[in-house]
Amino acid sequence: MDKREFIARRVAKEFKSGMVVNLGFGIPTLSSNYIPKGINVILETENGGLSFGSAPKKGQSDPDLGNAGGEPITMLPGGSTFDLATSFGIIRGGHVDMTVLGALELDQEGNIANWKIPGAFVPGMGGAMDLLVGAKKVIAALTHTDKKGNPKILKKCTLPLSASKVVNTIITEMAVIDVTKDGLVLKEVAPGLTVDDVIKATEADLIIPDDIRQIAV
Repeated sequence: MDKREFIARRVAKEFKSGMVVNLGFGIPTLSSNYIPKGINVILETENGGLSFGSAPKKGQSDPDLGNAGGEPITMLPGGSTFDLATSFGIIRGGHVDMTVLGALELDQEGNIANWKIPGAFVPGMGGAMDLLVGAKKVIAALTHTDKKGNPKILKKCTLPLSASKVVNTIITEMAVIDVTKDGLVLKEVAPGLTVDDVIKATEADLIIPDDIRQIAV
C-alpha cells in the first residue's frame, strides 16, 4: 500500500453517518473510495456536487461530474449538482461538518499553508480559505515529509498561510496528530514505526501521551 492510499484509508475512518464532508483535491478525494461499510456520509465537492461516492469504473465516467481535482465521480441516489454560488453558500453558511484538505506546511498552532509556493505558478487558492473557516472540523491529510525528506509539520509555517489556527487533526502516513490548545498531541503511529521515528520526522514539538495507538486502516 502506498503512502497516499494509506492516508486516504485512515481519513475515511473519520467519516460518520449523516456528516456533510468536503474533500479537497489530491489525497483527500481518494478517501471517497474507502468509506467504511454502514457509514452513510454525504460527500460535498466545492465545484458543485453533493452526495457522491467512489470513483467510477473505467468507461463509466460522466464528463460533467467531477471532484475538486477534476477527477470523475459517481453520484449516489438523491445526490445533486449545482453552481458554485450554491456550493459556497453551503460552505460559508456553516453546513459542512468536516473538510479534508491537503497541505504544503502545517504548524503547532494549527496554521496551514496549502495554496502557494513563492515563485511557483499556482492556479489560485480554490475554495481552501472558505472551507478552512467555514467547516466545523478541519482535517489535514498529507505526507509527513516532502520529497527531500524535510518535515512538513513545523514549529511555524514559512509559506503564505491559507488560514490560521483552524486545523483540528493531522493525518499522515506516519501518524495521527490532534491539534489542541496545549499543542500537537500524538494519538496514533503507523505500523512498523516508533514514536521516536515520528518525532525525528517532525520539526514541531509533540506532546506524547501514554495511550498512543497503532493506526488501523
